[in-house]
Order: sequence, then structure tokens, then C-alpha cells
Amino acid sequence: MSRVAHIVWTKLTGLMPGELNRSELVWLLSPHAHFSLLARRRATMIVNRVRLFAFLFAVLTPLWTLIDYFAFPYPLWFSLAALRLSASFAFALVVIGYRPSGSIPDAYRAMALLFAVPTVFYVASHQLLAGHQLAGMSAAIATGYAFLPFVLLAGLAIFPLTFVENVLIASPILCAQALSGYMRWSTLDWPSFAGAFWLLTLITGVSNLAGMSQLAFMIALVRQAIRDPLTGTFSRRSGEETLEMQFTLARRSNAPLAVAFVDLDHFKSVNDSFGHEAGDQVLTEAASRISNNLRRGDMLVRWGGEEFVLVLPNTDLGQAREVLNRLRLRGFGTRPDGSPVTASVGIAERRQEGVEDWHQLVEVADRRMYLAKTGGRDRIVHSCSGEPCPATS
Repeated sequence: MSRVAHIVWTKLTGLMPGELNRSELVWLLSPHAHFSLLARRRATMIVNRVRLFAFLFAVLTPLWTLIDYFAFPYPLWFSLAALRLSASFAFALVVIGYRPSGSIPDAYRAMALLFAVPTVFYVASHQLLAGHQLAGMSAAIATGYAFLPFVLLAGLAIFPLTFVENVLIASPILCAQALSGYMRWSTLDWPSFAGAFWLLTLITGVSNLAGMSQLAFMIALVRQAIRDPLTGTFSRRSGEETLEMQFTLARRSNAPLAVAFVDLDHFKSVNDSFGHEAGDQVLTEAASRISNNLRRGDMLVRWGGEEFVLVLPNTDLGQAREVLNRLRLRGFGTRPDGSPVTASVGIAERRQEGVEDWHQLVEVADRRMYLAKTGGRDRIVHSCSGEPCPATS
């Protein structure tokens, strides 16, 4: 397994040198380690491509009925036409019924329906054709139905899927091909069947590699888009996406959600006295110290300049105070002159404030941060009365 992983890693890094971290290799194998923003954007892309694929099938599937009309006798043509119209209707339902929601389970269901419809059509049409003795042009047209599994497995290449996801989706199609061979066991041309099955397996492997390559590029692009290039924290845009998602989840389950607005004190004087490079170093060190002392699931966002927002899921006001007091006691780094970097912090919690959306929650924390600054800086404000409350030591 490790050798296979090494080969995949070598191929992918050869395609995009320097873009994928070695620690991210596991993300190409299974979706379980994907962070929420990557999962949401991947789910959106999958559903969009499912709808595109389904639209093409909905339009093209019934058009082939005209070719069948000239190739097959009426009873067979009528049965195939009814089957094609049913499949086209099912594809149209996928197009109409699915919209990107950012949910991976929804994306899985959309893909399952997309591939289930042509798989059922393939098995049913194969059974219909097997019941007729065809020759000449009819036999040639009937042969075209056998290429549907090849089209489906090749189509997997347009989706950014992990290795496990590719295998799970391709397996029913390969099983359908095996079932079609079993249905004509007595007359089966084994060399031809084995060659076709081997080709399907090869196409599956190529589609798998193409899907993982797409996913690798997506991981790199999403990572670059959601991270602040200076501090390595989440960017404001990605932070807003996460806040919206966390607020929705917290409201749905009535769970606590706290945010802390952190503003480094007297930061402008660092830039004025020591230059912007020194200021960048102070920002980077402060972000690193905060990130290294966060709990699993917490998220640090660079909101702008020297301002950071700390997102604390499943955290009530008391727990948030403990987290911020611990961060404050461990320090935010040092200034170029050797003095400690301090910060003014405002905390707000969803249930405590009774706010309707994440914007209001951040605004409350922002106002309390301002109270901390006007109250003397180097303190944490969490009072619902709006009065500054110095942090406990």
C-alpha cells in the first residue's frame, strides 16, 4: 500500500511540482480528512458537473431513437424508445431536482442517481437486445449499446474524486458489465468479453488518476485561496464562509458558538518606528502563537491589518474566556524593541447575545474589542452590559 501511495504521490507531484504538500496525500485517498471549506467547494463542483452530465444525457438519449427506428423491428424499437424516454425523464429530474448546496452527502446522492440511471438502462436494454436475433445493420447498431459502460467510466474523469470514491462509483458499473456477461453465459464470446472487461478496468484506472489529479489541483487552489499569504491563517473571505456555516450548524442544534475579536495593541507604532517588515514579523509571530495554542476545531482568521477573529465552535462564554485568558497569559510575541505584544479582545457568544446571524455576532465582539481599547488595552471584554472587564490572571 505504501508503495502504491508513493507511486501516486510521485505522479501527482510530477504534474504539479510544489503545489501539493506531502501531508495532504491522504486527502487524495479518502474524503474523511477534508476540511469543511474544501468539502463544500468540492460538493458544489460535483453537483454542477452532475447536472451538466445529466442535461447532456437528457437531450441526447431520446435522439438515438431515430437511429433505432431504422435499425430494429417495431416491437424492439418501441420497447427501446420507451426505455430511452424513461431514462431521459430521469436525467431531467436530476437536472431539475438538484442544486449545489455545499453538502457532500447531497453530492454523493446526485452522483449515485446520475450513474444509476444509465446503468439500469444498460442492463435493461441488453436484456431486450439479447432476446432478438439481429444481423447486418441491426447487429451493428446493437453493438453500440455495449459501449455505454465505457462512456460512464470515462465520464468519471470530470469529477474531483478521491481514490475510494472512484472505486465505489465504478464498482456497480463493472458489476453491471459482469452481469451482462452472465445473462448470455451460454453464447458468451469469452476472449471478446475478457478484452472488453480489461479495457473497462483500464479506463477506470485512468479516470481514477484523472479525478485525483483534479482533486489535487483543487486542494492546492483552495488552500491558496483560503489562507492569508503573510500569516498563514484563514483569509477573511474563507473566514466568513466558515462563520456562516458554523452559525447555521449551531442554530440548528442550539449549540454555543463564540467568536473573539483580537486587535494587536499599538501596532501602528511598530510600522512607524521599525518599518513594515518588522510589522510583518510581529503579525506572523502573533498569528503563530495563537494558532499553536488553539484547540482542535477552533479557527483563526485574519480579518484585516492587525485584526484577527477567533472562531470557537461549541464554546460558551465562560469557556471562551478561559481560552482567551490562556492565550493572553502565554503571550502574543515580542515587539522589535523586546517589549511584549499585547492585544485588546472582545468576546461574544451566539446564545448569550441572542443574535440572528454571524454578522451581528462579530459586530458585538468588535464593539467589545473597541471597549477594551478605550478601557486601557491589554484586556478582554466579555460583559453583556457593555462595560470593559479586565482579564483574570
